[in-house]
Amino acid sequence: MGLTLVLGGARSGKSAHAEVLVAQAAPPWSYLATAQAWDDEMVERIALHRSRRGGEWQTLDVPHELAGALGALPSERPVLVDCLTLWLTNRMLAEADVAAESAALADALAARAGVTVAVSNEVGLSIVPDNALARRFRDAQGRLNQMVAARAEAVIFMVAGLPVKVK
Repeated sequence: MGLTLVLGGARSGKSAHAEVLVAQAAPPWSYLATAQAWDDEMVERIALHRSRRGGEWQTLDVPHELAGALGALPSERPVLVDCLTLWLTNRMLAEADVAAESAALADALAARAGVTVAVSNEVGLSIVPDNALARRFRDAQGRLNQMVAARAEAVIFMVAGLPVKVK
């Protein structure tokens, strides 16, 4: 299994399913975390995710330089990237060139030889956002998801904790 993209809405079971997929490969496993703990609620979310994983996971906090972090890891090591949505948010808030960085990230994910699972939110299933920043984010997330899905061997859409194979 090469690159797998796990998509879904909030609390759909994306991260837990992605952890199971990576854990099917031999450890050690790398977990590239893109979340930043800006408030108490995010601190709790991050702690919940960490508590699910055992000591065989090497967690790296990578809120910005995700493509570089992927390239620095041994190519055969099983990797979970959680999540592309928070990475994109971080890069947009930093006023980065998200089109170029998204393409570089999709290439870095696809270049890996080992099991690589990327988690991302499907944000395009709701109403059209009422402000320009939210619309730019929705569009950029959709483009990033499409780029990664095109390069992935498998795409799974999570619905109420159930994996639905898309590709």
